Amino acid sequence: MNGDVTALESKLDQFLANFQELREENRMLRERVAGLEGEKVTLTDKIQTARVRLEALMERLPEQ
Repeated sequence: MNGDVTALESKLDQFLANFQELREENRMLRERVAGLEGEKVTLTDKIQTARVRLEALMERLPEQ
């Protein structure tokens, strides 16, 4: 019986350690996703600005 309790305690300790590890990994991944989403917005804005500038330049080109 005592061995069963010890084994259960050991499994519980391992479970809690894994839980904490995964929780920290999840937090880090959420931060990374937030950063990448912000970068995506910035890059999308830059692409839109470049598109507008290119369209304006194309309108100024003489037709052939």
